[in-house]
Order: sequence, then C-alpha cells, then structure tokens
Amino acid sequence: MNVNVLCLKHGKKYSADYVNRLYNMVSRNLHLPFNFYCLTDDPSNIKSEIKILTLPSLPVNGWWYKPYIFSDKINITGTILYLDLDVVITSSIDKLFDYCPGKFCIIRDFLKVMVKGHLKYNSSVIRFEQGSLKHIYDHYEKNYEHIIGRYFGDQDYLYSLTRNQAALFPDHWIKSWKWEIRKNKYLDNRKPKGSRKFKIIEDVIPPTECCIAVFHGDPNPHLCDDPYIVKTWI
Repeated sequence: MNVNVLCLKHGKKYSADYVNRLYNMVSRNLHLPFNFYCLTDDPSNIKSEIKILTLPSLPVNGWWYKPYIFSDKINITGTILYLDLDVVITSSIDKLFDYCPGKFCIIRDFLKVMVKGHLKYNSSVIRFEQGSLKHIYDHYEKNYEHIIGRYFGDQDYLYSLTRNQAALFPDHWIKSWKWEIRKNKYLDNRKPKGSRKFKIIEDVIPPTECCIAVFHGDPNPHLCDDPYIVKTWI
C-alpha cells in the first residue's frame, strides 16, 4: 500500500503552524511509511518534510477547494487519507488505512448527535484511492458556480454524488470534541465567530477507541484550553 496523508490550507483562516502540527501528530500516530502533502496557495513556513501541491486557479474559497482532492491531476499515487487542519489526532490512525481496503470511506456528520439516523457526511476525514473519484472534480470544475449556489458546503455536494458508494468509518473512532467528548458544550458568545472559546475549561480525555477529535465550528484547537488538547495538539 502506498500511504499518503493530505491536507488543504487556503487563505488566512489557518496558519502554517496548523499544517506543521498536523504533520507532527500524524508522525506520532501512523506506524506505516507515509507521504504527507499539503494543497495550498501559500507554502511559506511549512515544514520541508511536507510535500507541497498547488491549488487550482478557481475563483472559490475555503472548503470549496476540497473537491480538488479527488482530481486525477494531483501528483499522488495510492491511498489518500484526507484530514482537515482542525482535527486533533489522539491515538494510532493505522486502522483508518486497514478499514474496508480499497473503498471510499468517510465519517458521518456530527448532526447525528441531534438527529437520529442522520447519514450525511462530514468531510473532515476521508479515505479513497487516488483517481477513483475523479468524476467528482471533473463535474465540479465544469459546474462550480451552480454547485456553490445550490449546496451549503462541499460535504453536501459530495454526499449528493456518492451517497451509495461510501463506507462510513465507525462513529466511535472519530468524534466531535465539542459535542461528543466534552460534557459542557457552551461557548463564550461575547466574542465574534472564529474567536470564541469554551465558557469553562474541562479536564476530559477521548474514549480509548477514538483516534481523532474533530473541531468543527468554534473553537479551533489553538483556542481550546482543555488540558488534553494543550498537550496533544503539538
């Protein structure tokens, strides 16, 4: 198996530090030889061990670059594990490569916490074989203006095209830090979105079988003062 980990950094929302810390966490928790890639418009201050891939010149922003990860134009060979920058790896991720080999795998959206039987995707963690889903980007590249106007985000678009193709990673492997691991979910809303912290610091750890904690919405990992995150997001 040719093992690859891929992330995406566009614009100013996340610094190079997020890319470097993700690489560090993968290095500690993936016990297979791997290549680490970053798709970005700005490679400055990214570690030299990380292979840089250039984003296409589409007039889009943020997560709307994500369909490009499926393009057969990307110079990667083998299995790709895509990870959002706002995840914290908590234990070995080897099993993410062992699970349902050869299949397209993704996680359920965290609305499953509130909506029983919710099956739509969260695109923070995706595994696929390079080139196997090239039709997604081929369609997107030709129709991105219509797609962006129709769908809330990339994961809803992805679900519309692949709802019968994906194998869902087990829910207990990848959890929301805010909604599934913490007990107190309340944020300090006195600050604007993007800079909010939890109202209280909580000394909690992920369940044993959880290998990734996802930080969707607020706060981002650098704004979380929970002791476990402070010592793990490095």
